[in-house]
Amino acid sequence: MPRFITIGYGDAAGYARTPRPVRDAAHDEDAKLRSKGAVMGIAGTPVQVRNPEARGIETSDGPFMSSALPVAGFAIIEAADLDEAIKKVSHVPCAVAHGVVEVWPLQETA
Repeated sequence: MPRFITIGYGDAAGYARTPRPVRDAAHDEDAKLRSKGAVMGIAGTPVQVRNPEARGIETSDGPFMSSALPVAGFAIIEAADLDEAIKKVSHVPCAVAHGVVEVWPLQETA
């Protein structure tokens, strides 16, 4: 079955202004996805890694990408197609609590 990487963006203010019953239902959706095999995690502090021409590892603290909202977490889910993946994440916390969820088809390499 195809897999998709999801990136959830959201902040505490958006989460706090979302009614508690909506948040609780969203966390139930996360639990349902996990029970069906989704791998989920909260975003920690990123480190950028470079190794130009394999001559030496360079690291920098902090994210490379930027967004209006902070990255809240990541997941790997399975779905029959992109439409199903979108439906699956449309009720998770970031999607309902004034954030956003990106869905990236995972094109596996051999």
